[in-house]
Amino acid sequence: MASEQERYLNRTTMMGMVVGSMVGAGIFSLPATFGNATGPFGALIAWTIAGTGMLMLAFVFQFLAVRKPDLDAGIFTYAKEGFGNYPGFIAAFGFWAGSCLGNTTYFILIKSTLGAAIPAFGEGNTVPAVFVSSIVLWSIHFMILRGVKQAAFINKIVTVAKIIPIIMFIVIVAFAFKKDLFVENFWGGGEYNFRDVIGQVRRTMLVTVFVFIGVEGASVFSRYARNRSDVGWATVMGFLGVLCLMILVTLLPYGVLLRPEIADLRQPSMAGVLQAVVGTWGAVFVSAGLIVSVLGAYLAWTLLCAEALFTASRYELVPKAFGHENKNGVPSTALWLTNILVQIFLILTIFAQYAFDLTLEMTSSMTLIPYLLVAAYGLKLGLTRETYESDPGRLRRREMAFAAIACIYSIFMIIAGGLVYVLLGCILLAPGSLLFIFARRELKLRTFTPIELVLFSAIVLGAIVGIYALVTGAITL
Repeated sequence: MASEQERYLNRTTMMGMVVGSMVGAGIFSLPATFGNATGPFGALIAWTIAGTGMLMLAFVFQFLAVRKPDLDAGIFTYAKEGFGNYPGFIAAFGFWAGSCLGNTTYFILIKSTLGAAIPAFGEGNTVPAVFVSSIVLWSIHFMILRGVKQAAFINKIVTVAKIIPIIMFIVIVAFAFKKDLFVENFWGGGEYNFRDVIGQVRRTMLVTVFVFIGVEGASVFSRYARNRSDVGWATVMGFLGVLCLMILVTLLPYGVLLRPEIADLRQPSMAGVLQAVVGTWGAVFVSAGLIVSVLGAYLAWTLLCAEALFTASRYELVPKAFGHENKNGVPSTALWLTNILVQIFLILTIFAQYAFDLTLEMTSSMTLIPYLLVAAYGLKLGLTRETYESDPGRLRRREMAFAAIACIYSIFMIIAGGLVYVLLGCILLAPGSLLFIFARRELKLRTFTPIELVLFSAIVLGAIVGIYALVTGAITL
């Protein structure tokens, strides 16, 4: 547990962590992504499903923060407490590795955006692009080493700065909104009709996974919270605020352009929509906002990655070396390993044909597994009545319902994301499990329980199948 002096994050700063983690590159690509698949009606259904599922998960984070205040690292400590050490490690490693992959996508997107003006950057995965990205990577690395408080303060400023272009986009497009055009687009236009709605929604659900990742931002830093109740408040309010922004960014373009025109916009498609309304300066304005947004999201996620690995060491899931802090209270060893892994991923993107799509989808599939374990732990508390001894049955049933819906949603999203990415995740998890093995030997404890050994064997088998699929060409990068 953090000391009183270490608890310096108030509820607005923690809400900024949630918003900063969630609002990254995804929101700037929503118009074309949804326009390519559906009209306003399908979009409303998709956001209703996704919003409900993730809101339930936010509620789970909220009530777990109150019911289990001693579990102050969030995303993986619940898995460890509820299901054992190795599942806890899987949640920690999956969140950490997935977040490192997510950080790589930010660099690719920034250089891809600049590639329109600087051809050498190409699609963001050229040698010059990787070189410049590496300079930015290590510059931010040394800035964070100066102190988490300073980085959190900078993140708060950047979060405000990147929200402003999005708000301006919404206001400008709202004034240009044409009701008759929105009505014409409502069912999707073209050959789309009501019978196609399910298919339309399915094609958009994958996008909602990516843009919602980060809802756990406040939970990960809960050990720094002044009040435990602020963690849940920051999670839910931050989520609801971002959800409103995403719905507006998705729906308003249908009132200024026809669906086929929206679908044909290049990314970031928000730039194309605003350009159609106000001219070239609109595209430049949104592109600048995108770069600020992505850099801000990268800062937030770098903090989350290092904190996850650091707290995993505190809970004896990885070797003790990762629990080291420098004189500024920064988990320096965890930060170094985090950014070394991001650097390796950056170099590997040079050899990947679809670097951005691959890293984005891998991020989603690996992060959904910890989400599922968190929801399952919330459900387990209700079933066993742990922490509910003095609470009325109605409250327990309500929170069990939240957790059950979050579990169903997480499982659905893992399947919808594609089991192929689960296999690729196993390729990372199998060698990554060496960290868990070393930690257990360091403590001179038994490595696996019988059930954990079965789980580890399944991951190794999945890694073997994944590698075989890569070698034979069944899976292409």
